[in-house]
Amino acid sequence: MIALLAGMLTACTPVIPPQMPVETIQAPADFPEDYYRQAKAQGKKILRVDSAQSLVVIEVHRAGSLARLGHDHVVASHNVSGYVSVSEGLADLFVPFERLAVDEPELRTEAGFDTQPSPEDIESTRRNMLAKALDSEHFPFALIRATWADANRHTLNVSITLHGVTRTYDVPAQMETVRDGIAIGGKMSFKQTDFGITPISVLGGALQVQDKLDLRFHLLAQGK
Repeated sequence: MIALLAGMLTACTPVIPPQMPVETIQAPADFPEDYYRQAKAQGKKILRVDSAQSLVVIEVHRAGSLARLGHDHVVASHNVSGYVSVSEGLADLFVPFERLAVDEPELRTEAGFDTQPSPEDIESTRRNMLAKALDSEHFPFALIRATWADANRHTLNVSITLHGVTRTYDVPAQMETVRDGIAIGGKMSFKQTDFGITPISVLGGALQVQDKLDLRFHLLAQGK
């Protein structure tokens, strides 16, 4: 029961899928890759996200009077792919769900989590995460589009498409020009129910997953 509960955007001990070079990950059919290729051919400076140096982390928290019986979790993507056009203040990214890493020890430490789920819980909840919560068979990616104004590079207008639903948020961010590119970092929170996902709850709500998810990201995009 606890394993089922944890299966929102969660899993337990480190279940880390083998890393795959970004070039071998096929972009979603509706990802605007052609737009960026054409823009580059026209002489615009287009940066590509460096997956090896980029990270998206989601923290999922337990709730309810029996929350002590469950676990908080960390879900991370080391396979963020996409492009940035700095001159246009535009970025498009995608995250493949099958490549999500769960409860990596260093990320649990950073989050301040003080429990350690069992390997059995991890495998079970990861299956629930992909099959029941994210429905990754039908929605295998998250799509992200971010825009910003040159005069205000401290706020991103971020549209997230998840589970077949798109929502838009204003996200505080830090942008820094680095050698051959740009680094972008920030934090935000959003609700599962924003995307039509019902947080798992059992025992009349005594044991449940919080609706709110906390997300942080660091992206490095460079010209090639």
